[in-house]
Amino acid sequence: MSTFQKVAIQGPGLKKEGVVVLQTVFIGFFVLIESVFRNGVGILTGIAICAALYGSLRFGRPGTTYVSVVTPPLAFAATALVITILSVGFRPSRVGIDFVAALASEAPFLIGSALYGWFIYFNQKAKKKPFRSERTTAQQ
Repeated sequence: MSTFQKVAIQGPGLKKEGVVVLQTVFIGFFVLIESVFRNGVGILTGIAICAALYGSLRFGRPGTTYVSVVTPPLAFAATALVITILSVGFRPSRVGIDFVAALASEAPFLIGSALYGWFIYFNQKAKKKPFRSERTTAQQ
């Protein structure tokens, strides 16, 4: 019977800039693929958003959690808007409807990944704070 071993990362991990580029390119690729083949975004893009968040939390350096949590919704919104403008042209009413539809179709994935990411972020922040009893004994 084989045992499952965790993959070791060589080096310290991705910097904040690397996390942003990784997530933007990864999410943008899936938005582009689904927009070309389906004429809209769907479940593959949603899974890509969740995978980008998890990957950046896993492969990022310590201290990149905030950037890992904030970037996926912004990257998705930016790429969805650009691809919508490229596919529809610059007709504000049509672009607005298609953009809002793209955001609405990915809302469960964006909300779920944001909740998980913010939980991880605030959990790490709370672990760095000393306990209340430790603070009072340090002041005495």
